[in-house]
Amino acid sequence: MNITNNIHNYYEQLVAEEVLRRLPEEGDHGYLADVACVALNHLPPRYIRHEVDMAFYMSPNELHDISERVKEAVAEAIEFIAAHRRDDTE
Repeated sequence: MNITNNIHNYYEQLVAEEVLRRLPEEGDHGYLADVACVALNHLPPRYIRHEVDMAFYMSPNELHDISERVKEAVAEAIEFIAAHRRDDTE
């Protein structure tokens, strides 16, 4: 039995949505994945089995705080990746 198919980090989908919202025209999937990874590494892990598990047990204030944390983490990740991006043209 593989339990990893039944669990995931709650922030993964939120971060992916925020990255795509901020960078809708970016076609470099590697860049988008790098931004998502950096952002996720700056958020606390929250492993769940079902999305409804989190939404049901959180207050509106907690949901708002999580949304703001995700926005901030993605913004910082975009800045970090931009500052540390390799120039592959050399």
